[in-house]
This record gives sequence, C-alpha cells and structure tokens, in this order.
Amino acid sequence: MAREGSGVSGRLLAGRWAEGSVLLREFLRAPFRTATVVASSPALAAAMTDVVADYDAPVVVELGPGTGAFTRPIQERLGGSGRHIALEINPQLARPLARRCSAVEVVEADARDLPRTLAVRGLTSCDVVVSGLPWAAMPATAIHPPLVTVVAESLADDGVYTQFTYAWSRRLPPARRQLADLRAHFGEVQVSSVIWANFPPAFVYRCRRPLPSIHNGHDPRLRHP
Repeated sequence: MAREGSGVSGRLLAGRWAEGSVLLREFLRAPFRTATVVASSPALAAAMTDVVADYDAPVVVELGPGTGAFTRPIQERLGGSGRHIALEINPQLARPLARRCSAVEVVEADARDLPRTLAVRGLTSCDVVVSGLPWAAMPATAIHPPLVTVVAESLADDGVYTQFTYAWSRRLPPARRQLADLRAHFGEVQVSSVIWANFPPAFVYRCRRPLPSIHNGHDPRLRHP
C-alpha cells in the first residue's frame, strides 16, 4: 500500500512539474499572453469549479484553460452531461488540451470573443463561466469591452462567474478595482476564504445575478442601495 501511494504521489508531482514547464516556456515566449508560470493547485481548482454541480446539464465556459488545471475538475463535475467550451488564445496550449480532452470544445480565441463563440454554436447564454485568466490581462480595447462586461452579458440570469486572485495582492489598488468592477456588474459577489494550499495562496470570487450592461447605457451600480 505504501508503495502504491508513493507511486501515485510521484505521478502527480511529475504531472505538476510538466504543466509548470509548459507554462514557463509559454510565459517566456509571450509573457502578456500567458501571464503565469505556476499551475493552479487541486484545492484552488475545487473552489473554482464547485459551482458546476449546482446545475443540471449546464453550459460551462472556461476562459484561459492553459494546461487544464480547471478543465479536469469541470469535466468530473459535469459527469458526461451538459456542455463544456474552453477559450484559449495560445495555440501551443489549446491544441494539446483539445487532444487530451476530447469531450471539451476547445476554441482558439480571445476570451472577449465569448459572445461570438456562443452565437456560432446556437447559444444565447451560458450557465457558468470559470476564468483562469489574470484580471489585468484582459483590459478594454477599441474592439473589445472589459472582460467582466463580456462575461456578465453572456451569463444566464441565474448564472455564476468564478474568478481567482492571489491573496498577497488583495489590498493593492488593482485588486480593489477588480472587486469594484465585479460589484458593478453583479448583484452578488461572494469572497472565499484564503486557499493556503495553492501557491501563491489565493481566494475565489463567486459572482451571481449579472446586472444590465454599462455599455448599453445602463449603469448597474444605480441598482445598488
């Protein structure tokens, strides 16, 4: 039994090392596109994806799946039902993921192309959005609104959006702006406890009740008391 456990632990460590090596290579090649060199831990993945189990055959969209740290838990929670669409802009990450996870619809696209990705599949909204992207990696451009606006507009009324942030940054101005943006776009924003089993430690935002879009001339913040 001890030998078997050691073997399993060794394979897990080897897998984590391989994922980290891939992320490091892609970070060095395109740092603003990859933005991280550390794969998320199973503990963070569980906290990010547990909401999937709240729905019956949901449409789940994963943004920035990378090497698949959240992809596998999402598939486990779906249990063969629903639909899983993953948007990954880096082909060096998207193509291996598509080969490994045949049940996932892996799309090589910018996360802000989510509305078009849904539309070409005959979908008007999704139930869950799980984002593995760093907040600052998806600012507004002349072509795209901010990612949080895209997500809020793409979710069903009872949908949920999960986003993680590293704990060390929580008190810094960018993190405060992130939380303000989430509260401007969602009627309910829950903050998890710190997940110490991740490196670096992180916490998860779970955002529900998407509000009307600022970009359509309606400021959702006016609905807050």
